[in-house]
Amino acid sequence: MGDWSFLASLLDKVQAHSTVVGKVWLTVLFVFRLLILLAGIDKVWADEQSRMDCNTLSPGCRNACYDHAFPISHMRFWVFQIIFVSIPTLVYLGHVLHIIHKEKKLRRKLQEHKSSYGKLKLPKYTDENGKVHIRGSLLVSYMANIFFKILFEVGFIVGQYYLYGFALPLKIACKGYPCKQHVECFISRPTEKTIFIIFMLVMACVSLLLNVVEMLHLIATKLSCKKKERQSLTGSEMYALKNGLEIRQFDKTTLC
Repeated sequence: MGDWSFLASLLDKVQAHSTVVGKVWLTVLFVFRLLILLAGIDKVWADEQSRMDCNTLSPGCRNACYDHAFPISHMRFWVFQIIFVSIPTLVYLGHVLHIIHKEKKLRRKLQEHKSSYGKLKLPKYTDENGKVHIRGSLLVSYMANIFFKILFEVGFIVGQYYLYGFALPLKIACKGYPCKQHVECFISRPTEKTIFIIFMLVMACVSLLLNVVEMLHLIATKLSCKKKERQSLTGSEMYALKNGLEIRQFDKTTLC
């Protein structure tokens, strides 16, 4: 199946910059999808073509029937699914690392030019300990990450249904070149493979649900935070905020 350690190490870095629900999503991706794919599915699906029996000996007929029934093997389909679902998270990680690098440089400038502290832009996304706060453009990036994960999950679930359904039949029928007649082929261990199909489908649905919950949770949290923040502002600070002026009279790390 190949080495997934590089992807796993990158996704592991996202843990520190995700919400609680996002951390649960990463756990589901690692343990119940990636590890299962590496540990068991490779052995279960390795014989899907080699042990498929057809009631003909016509050269090339079995290969043609297999290609007709499975345009892409389930195993490769799930590999593509995990890669595509991981891409938005990796893009978000790239944005986070860029923000951290930028604000580290900004903090160094503030330390070097303490006299012009009021004129320099203050770090917005990170605190003194380097913890990232999801807000502003980073919040937009995180929401886009969740949106595209939902889009990919739905796309792959629908795609799997239209490609070959959610269960393997005992036999498949095909006709046409290079088969000389109507041919029936029998799939190796269809029940066992169907169990894995259902398991991977359930995990995809759980992942989809977690993404939807995370998006709703993030929206609700930010709305609540904004409401509390506005209630705590003084009249002059509210005026400055409405007119796009910088507020330096209060601690900006409390902003949502």
